[in-house]
Amino acid sequence: MLDLQILKQLPQETVWKNVSSPLGLLTILASDNGVHAIAFGSDRTEQAKINLSRAVNHPIIDATIKQLAMYFEGTLKVFDLPLDLCGTDFQKRVWKLLLEIPFGETRTYGDIARALGNAGASQAVGAANGKNPVAIVVPCHRVIGASGHLTGYAGGMEKKKFLLTHEGVIQPTLFE
Repeated sequence: MLDLQILKQLPQETVWKNVSSPLGLLTILASDNGVHAIAFGSDRTEQAKINLSRAVNHPIIDATIKQLAMYFEGTLKVFDLPLDLCGTDFQKRVWKLLLEIPFGETRTYGDIARALGNAGASQAVGAANGKNPVAIVVPCHRVIGASGHLTGYAGGMEKKKFLLTHEGVIQPTLFE
């Protein structure tokens, strides 16, 4: 979900395009500076699009669509896209660490807090994680609770479970 603070920071030349995915409709927001957001449908996503132009052809959006398709096909494990993340300095530090979590692996909120040099910042890490504007590419879905259980995901727990199953972290069972 897009945060209002992030929406206010988008460059004026930001454009958007919708793309279908196994998780439903995704909206990509980008400018020549990079990808600003990949968002699941929500009222805030629709609000963001009101003041922006729809992209007909934009190289960064086109590359994003291609790489997302490859990810969902199982042929891409590392995204190579220019990102222009809008957020606080703390949020950007957290999101940078999320980018370091390899495909098929997870980290806990505590792991991220310790990597930031503040073991007591797990809740703040969780808050920053929840405001990640670039779903899937900045892999906030790879962050789990200290117990090893799945915890919140702005896109919904079923989407988080789908992504982690797709990456082989969770093994599908017949009884789900």
